[in-house]
Amino acid sequence: MSEDILINCTPQETRLAILQAGVVQELHIERMQNRGLVGNIYVGKVARVLPGMQSAFIQIGLERAAFLHVADIWEERHGGDSGKPIEKILTEGQTLLVQVIKDPLGTKGARLSTQVSIAGRLLVYLPHDPHIGISQRIEDETERQLLRERLAQLLPPEETGGYIIRTVAESASDADLLGDVEYLRKLWHDIRGRALTTGAPALLHEDLSLAQRALRDFSREDLGRIIVDSRENFQILQAFAAEYTPMVHSKLEHYTGERPLFDLHNIEEEIEHALARRVNLKSGGYLIMDQTEAMTTVDVNTGGFVGLRSFDDTIFKTNLEAAQVIARQLRLRNLGGIIIIDFIDMDNLDHRAAVLAEFNKALARDRTKMTVSDFSALGLVEMTRKRTRESLEHVLCETCKTCGGRGAVKTARTVCYEILREILREARQFNPREFRILASQTVIDLFLEEESQPLAMLGDFIGKQISMQVESSYGQEQYDVILM
Repeated sequence: MSEDILINCTPQETRLAILQAGVVQELHIERMQNRGLVGNIYVGKVARVLPGMQSAFIQIGLERAAFLHVADIWEERHGGDSGKPIEKILTEGQTLLVQVIKDPLGTKGARLSTQVSIAGRLLVYLPHDPHIGISQRIEDETERQLLRERLAQLLPPEETGGYIIRTVAESASDADLLGDVEYLRKLWHDIRGRALTTGAPALLHEDLSLAQRALRDFSREDLGRIIVDSRENFQILQAFAAEYTPMVHSKLEHYTGERPLFDLHNIEEEIEHALARRVNLKSGGYLIMDQTEAMTTVDVNTGGFVGLRSFDDTIFKTNLEAAQVIARQLRLRNLGGIIIIDFIDMDNLDHRAAVLAEFNKALARDRTKMTVSDFSALGLVEMTRKRTRESLEHVLCETCKTCGGRGAVKTARTVCYEILREILREARQFNPREFRILASQTVIDLFLEEESQPLAMLGDFIGKQISMQVESSYGQEQYDVILM
């Protein structure tokens, strides 16, 4: 079944939804403020060499100088000079190509390495390290050797770099692997070319944006439409696709409708549902999903569903429906780690086997690596799902200060962005003299400080004055937009 990708872009964040037959299957959110530096490649200049620490400070254009330890100077170690002191390798004022391997933390600058690695969808490219490695998660030794031989045969004769085969490449075709090789070689060629013509310090390559990663990772023939609601980002993605993923270039569309793209496809409503503890089933049953630090638990209940024939039949039908909904909710919420599912108890072994088979079938759509166990002695299904990014709740919400950590509320920044979208939505339908925001102190404070520029930009865009008023009785998630 083909998938459509909807991309909602604002200066503050990018939100991406993947739909199958009009139903949301995955949600991804990236905020500009939280984008890290790991993976970025710079041409840097040595500011200071510290023989006593066998380290050096490298200027890469950030507020604080970055840190490079002698153990991370790969070229010298590869050449057999691992015992060479750093003062014999680097000199002040020297320029070199470096990659961030750890973000700045507190008063510490970013940590660097001279061993560059560039991630693709199926492979990681190592320009300086001519060997083929395999992800440790691919455990079967025969499969590992077959993958290594397949890739070696696909590589061009002039290839001097190496590759690490990622777990997702286990079921990839030769065409998919070759496409990733071509993409990574082209990217490295461009980076190396910029390094020769750019003065230090300078950023040469930034890790792809969420929208660009979508084009890279979901580039295949059966992909449906890719709809973008920002002209600027549509043009950026067109240029990216033309150069790196030509297969999806013709699938890109620019949405110009009056109604917000996510409203049109009921995605805002899906986001709200994906943050709720209770998930209703069409039959009348429901799920209770609790996400904790240690694990996620899912409890299945019959609720108002009474069935047609017998109590056993009612339980079986509820569990079958729950199996499909749970698999989708895991993707929507991006839940990782240990997950315990408490299906309604079934005495019939055939019913148990059918529910587990339906659950595994529904999970097969998931791109994330998982392991699923059989029913335990207590009637529970235990599974693990690899953590690839923060869960939706952790991105959009924070621990509730009022309840002492027993629940969660949306962050003030999340509420700010909801208010900005609400004002834009109202401005398209009505023509008031002024918009007034009524919200909690924390939300208003954020609008007055860090989010003042987006608010001013929106006011200029709609040509209306936007005023604010603190409502002390409002909780952090509460707000009103008044048309004056």
